[in-house]
Order: sequence, then structure tokens, then C-alpha cells
Amino acid sequence: MASPLFDSHMHTPLCGHATGTPREYAQAALDAGLDGVCFTDHAPMPAWYDAPWRMRLDQLDEYVQEVRAVQEAFRGRLDVRLGLEADFHPGTERFVADLLARYDWDYVIGSVHYLGAWGFDNPEFVAEYDWRALPDLYRDYYALVEGAARSGLFDSIGHLDLPKKFGHRDPDGVYALHALDVIADAGLSLDFNTAGWRKPVAEAYPAPDLTRLAAERGIPFVLGSDAHAPAEVGFRFGEALKQIQDVNGRVVTYQGRVRHG
Repeated sequence: MASPLFDSHMHTPLCGHATGTPREYAQAALDAGLDGVCFTDHAPMPAWYDAPWRMRLDQLDEYVQEVRAVQEAFRGRLDVRLGLEADFHPGTERFVADLLARYDWDYVIGSVHYLGAWGFDNPEFVAEYDWRALPDLYRDYYALVEGAARSGLFDSIGHLDLPKKFGHRDPDGVYALHALDVIADAGLSLDFNTAGWRKPVAEAYPAPDLTRLAAERGIPFVLGSDAHAPAEVGFRFGEALKQIQDVNGRVVTYQGRVRHG
């Protein structure tokens, strides 16, 4: 029997750069024939960190209440779960740990969006790539991914090869291989993130070769559209499943931070 089909990476307007109500995301999932969703909006961080692109700490209760209201509204029709996309940034681990202790989350994605002070996936700062040596960039990025995997804070690693977003691909892949070993040793999953197909690189995260290498290490995948609008829910999930199944990969979901599938 096939595993239930979930979109486990979705945002809400509380992050400041998404549109549509949570109910509209849930309805879009229902219309797309999905079995469930897990909201994973950008978690609050210390006030100095990335403030325009995530909910504030004083909005966390509102977020939880909104998702719980959607759970009730769609009960019996769509399985709605409560999660977060939390950032790994050295020095903020205690803040994130405290945040995660406040509610019973179903699923927590750990993502790296910053190299030092540089938001490398932000289109506003894409020119910085002209000043960076890609081997060093990927070395530093995957070192942070390994830190996220070892932190014990997260269930999966978000959009594994995110620095390729604007077309700046990893020139050798050696650091990605080491990161996959650490992720496997930590027992984590990978966010199979179809948003990459909507970006200049026109490739999902992770790339096909990384998908294969992850599957060979027994790392499972959690499907996610990274939807920032209802129309993006379930985006190209058929192709995502094919990429995973072609390498004998496994798709899982999380409930109560326990992996299923």
C-alpha cells in the first residue's frame, strides 16, 4: 500500500512573504488529491536575525491557533499537521531549542539560509556570488548543514543543495557527500523540495545525483512544495515521486516528530 501523499513544506502570510490563508492552502491540497499537509512556516529567530522573512516571536501563538483551526475545519477530509521550518545559525541553538519546547510540533525542518551575514538565497543579494569562490562557498555551506544535522534540533534538512538556486552549482560535490554521511548517521530525513523547479536553476532540491546518493545511504525523503501561495501546493509531486522511486528511495511523513512510512 502506498504511503499517504503529504505536502510537508508550506508557509503562511505570517512569514511576511507568502500569500493566501492557511485554509486556502489546505483547500488547494484537497483539490490536488493530497492526503494531508504539514504547515512549516519560517520559525521566529532572535530579533536581529532575518526579521523581514519570518514570523515574530509574538506571532507564534497566532500561527499555532491558525493551524489548529484548519485542523478542525478539515477534520475527516484532510490530515493537517503542525510544523516549523527553523534555521540553523551558529549561536542561536538555545533560542531554537526553547522555541521548539513550547508546542507539540509534528515536524521540524532544519534549514541553512545564511553564510555569516549573507542571505545567499535572497534575490536581493545574488550579486555576492560574483565575489565568492564556489568550492569555498559549498565547503562552508555544507559545514553548516552538518552542524544542523548534529544539533539534535531537527527532523529533516531543508532544500539540501540550496546554494544552486540561481544557477551556481557545486563544482565538485565532495562536501555534499560528507554532509550526507552525517545526515544518515544522525537518522534524519531530507526535504525533497520541489520549489527548485520554480527557480532559475530549474531543478528540485536535492539534485538527481544527490537523491541517488541519499537513497543509497538509507536517508528517506519528505515531500514539500515550499509553497508560498496556495497554487504552489503539491507542485510537481508526480515528478518528485519519480525521481525518488527511480533510485529506490523512500518517502516518509512525520507526526508528533515520529517518522512514518
